[in-house]
Amino acid sequence: MDYRNPIPTVDIIIELRDRAERPIILIERQNPPYGWALPGGFVDYGESVERAAIREAQEETSLDIELIEQFQVYSDPQRDSRKHTVSIVFIATAVGTPQAADDANNLQVFPLWEIPNNLCFDHNQILTNYRHYRHYGCRPNLIGFSMGR
Repeated sequence: MDYRNPIPTVDIIIELRDRAERPIILIERQNPPYGWALPGGFVDYGESVERAAIREAQEETSLDIELIEQFQVYSDPQRDSRKHTVSIVFIATAVGTPQAADDANNLQVFPLWEIPNNLCFDHNQILTNYRHYRHYGCRPNLIGFSMGR
């Protein structure tokens, strides 16, 4: 029997703790889908999601990060037009000057309330939930999600 399973990914909300108001880093993707995105990528076989988050952040931003917490899991089958992925989103901190590398064409530091509109994947929803969490201290409400929806 041929099984098709979602592919695990990680996304990292990196707060720069050495700057006022802790802005976050977004990368401009070098590969399709194009646009702004959180740093992140696929989990390698034999790799923990935590290690994948640290590796992807370093590869794309040239920063060593400290994972603070696992924020949320996003698994809408339509979240990535290329294939069904499940993203484990982490909140992390870093200090220093980020530099675009690997498959990041560019990167920019954004105040949390000045995020661009052309975000890839479901990153607009992730960052909306994150802003709500940072402002009110509440995680996303999952009521209304159930089997078959």
